Amino acid sequence: MVNDGWIKTATGLSSLPSSCLEKAKGMRVKLSHLAEKQEWTHKHRAHLEKIVQDLESLLNSKMGKQAFRWFLRSEFSEENLEFWLACEDYRTTPGSQLAIKAVSIYGQFINSEAPQEVNLDSETKEALASMIEEPTADTFDEAQQRIYSLMAKDSFPRFLRSSYCQEALKAL
Repeated sequence: MVNDGWIKTATGLSSLPSSCLEKAKGMRVKLSHLAEKQEWTHKHRAHLEKIVQDLESLLNSKMGKQAFRWFLRSEFSEENLEFWLACEDYRTTPGSQLAIKAVSIYGQFINSEAPQEVNLDSETKEALASMIEEPTADTFDEAQQRIYSLMAKDSFPRFLRSSYCQEALKAL
């Protein structure tokens, strides 16, 4: 039987020109890669969606933390995250270096003239000022918790509605 110049035979694909077979193989490879990418995207999107469910999960994710940092920077409140991260680092500091780091954190984030002053009440600031001379591993715990609560109640819900969160989800 003749069909548009091609003869249909029982031999199947072998009757097709080799250029068609090469194109078909190329398409099969591309489709395979597309299917792998789609599977990877689905897997990681679910992971990111899990990450953005709560602030703690977000802060434990490198990608989530970066997206949140960009959002906070856009709102001119990146110092909250930076303070929280500095406190996390401080908590694991060897005892011999606590005083140096405590003074640094106080000067960077707590002092009324600090370049990245965080929004803490005067009572918390005064307590920190008195502990700076003999700091312990938990010196900043209360202040860190206050800033975490501020981010969780204020910044994080806005982040979830922001284009930063949506773009991070789309990136996957």
